[in-house]
Amino acid sequence: MSQTVQQPTPQFYRLPQLKARLNVSGSSIWAWVKKGSFPAPVKLAENTTAWSAADVEAWAQSRIAASK
Repeated sequence: MSQTVQQPTPQFYRLPQLKARLNVSGSSIWAWVKKGSFPAPVKLAENTTAWSAADVEAWAQSRIAASK
């Protein structure tokens, strides 16, 4: 029998991963950041911006809870 190995949640989301995860455009994400309604990104290197996966998942859970 083969076992399915579950991939661990990434520590960071880059913009393409984040867009796919949330099914929204990059401009929507940046607008939310600017408005303060979405976690701010982390600068990992000079040309590398990412979002903490824990912050994004907590934000998603809060949106789900707010819709109930």
